Amino acid sequence: MSPEQPSMDPIGADNGTQVSTGTQEKSEEVQPHSSRGPESKDGDVFESAGEQEKGIEHGDGLKKAASKRESQSEPGTQPPSTSPRRAQSVPRSQRRGLFGRFTLIPEVTNPHDYNNSIKWMMTIVVALSAATSSMGSSIFYPALSTVASAFDTTPTIANLSLAFYMLAMAFTPMWWSAFSEKLGRRTIYLLSFALFVIFSVISAISVNIAMLIVIRVLYGGAAASVQAVGAGTVADIWEPRQRGRAMGIFYLGPLCGPGVAPIIGGALTQGFGWRSTLWFLAIFAGVLFVIIFLCLPETLMKRGPSHSQPPPNAQQQGAEPNPKSENRSIVQKITGLVAGVFKPMVVLTYMRYPAIIVSVYSAAIAFGSLYVINISLEVSFASPPYNFTTIEVGLLYIAPTLGYASASLLGGRWADYIMHREAVKAKRYDADGKLIYLPEDRVKENFWLAASLYPAGMIWYGWTADKGIHWIVPCIANFFFGIGSMLVFSSVTTMLTEFTPKKSSAGVAVNNLVRNILACVGAIVTQPLVNALGTGWTCTMVGLFAWVTGNAAVLALKTQGHKWRVTMDRNLNPPDPRPST
Repeated sequence: MSPEQPSMDPIGADNGTQVSTGTQEKSEEVQPHSSRGPESKDGDVFESAGEQEKGIEHGDGLKKAASKRESQSEPGTQPPSTSPRRAQSVPRSQRRGLFGRFTLIPEVTNPHDYNNSIKWMMTIVVALSAATSSMGSSIFYPALSTVASAFDTTPTIANLSLAFYMLAMAFTPMWWSAFSEKLGRRTIYLLSFALFVIFSVISAISVNIAMLIVIRVLYGGAAASVQAVGAGTVADIWEPRQRGRAMGIFYLGPLCGPGVAPIIGGALTQGFGWRSTLWFLAIFAGVLFVIIFLCLPETLMKRGPSHSQPPPNAQQQGAEPNPKSENRSIVQKITGLVAGVFKPMVVLTYMRYPAIIVSVYSAAIAFGSLYVINISLEVSFASPPYNFTTIEVGLLYIAPTLGYASASLLGGRWADYIMHREAVKAKRYDADGKLIYLPEDRVKENFWLAASLYPAGMIWYGWTADKGIHWIVPCIANFFFGIGSMLVFSSVTTMLTEFTPKKSSAGVAVNNLVRNILACVGAIVTQPLVNALGTGWTCTMVGLFAWVTGNAAVLALKTQGHKWRVTMDRNLNPPDPRPST
């Protein structure tokens, strides 16, 4: 009989108190990456069964791991299980991140060891934080015509306040992602939310459309942090066998934001004017800042000192200061500052790997389609034959939001089930008898369904709205669009964190870059296209393009995904040339 496990102390202890993980049945526990083993003390990730250090390919490692497992157990027996781990809390004085010692939830040495209730609490906090970025754009949908009237400009110019916001969200995650790998997740959350509140207030007091657009660009840059760093936090605390479900809940935030925010925006705009939407966002972000400050500890795995770097006290003690050494130090600081600005762009090099760019494209085309629908809803239903009020237009966004929620709750479980099923079918176990999961296992029937469902829903919506059919019919179409697009978003984000486990937020930053560029394009071109072609032909054109190219991406990942990932692993994680000891 196993000993009774104490519950997690939310306050933690200063002297390394042990707290229960609440983890069950480690016999099927998986590693942070499909072909990787547990994380080392310095944060690096080894190949499964330790094969990376020897430069052995993944397939050979699987064979050796399987033979070792068979030699340790009788034929036909279940893989051995391991005892539950206990989370070791970090002393309060040593907790990392901005104001880390004030968190109510203690930082632990291995974030995987938090119990599930703490993990879900963190996931929900990060999901709500990620919702603010999408709310910052979508809360403006019902107010766009009001903004155009207030500043005496055209609707297309008013749409630029939304389009450039999305453009800022496309590029800034590269820097937020890189800084989070150095400074930690918590510091980035607090800094970006402080900026978010400041720019929300300045946007609310804008005196002309130019000022609004410029501040909204800065506003979008601050809001973008959680979209990249949040997925990294989810990858930090959840193991792959549960990560699909957790990523689905995380993505519920940024995707339900566009459903809830237009309702709030419509009500506020109709009752108090368009500026009230920005005051609401400032208050909402301020509340989340307090929650993050108190409840979100640092989760980035602590990295030890590099073995290749000499210790800081390598100089002889008592030696005279060397002017050349001091000058070299100044140059190094300047070089480091310049590198800090340009080095984050290195994540763009990830796009040279087919596994990354094809995955990113499949999500980006769905995200661009989403913004075509979001803009066209306001254009189509605020005009004849519907003539909906601002708040009525906002209520239309409930339908796709229900689709996002349904797919988030069920799609993540489905993806995790598929991944588990494929690992069991292939009999992939490591030396400890744990299942080895591969990222490409997620590309099965769920992906095929999703890649066809959201384009079909888009075309269905376009023609029913174009012909003035009862509003419930295009809403049903948008519900199915929401299901299909959400299945794509959550699966792709999860795969990207598993393709790049050492820098999980880097792959997500690339995803944010490409998808938000397409969202920006969608926000700019939708109204002119609807005016010229009508909602039906606009949605048909975009939907057919998404269906053809999206299914081509799924086919490529299905047939070439494993080969692409192995090649990428070799390039990103070359074997250590030093002899093992």
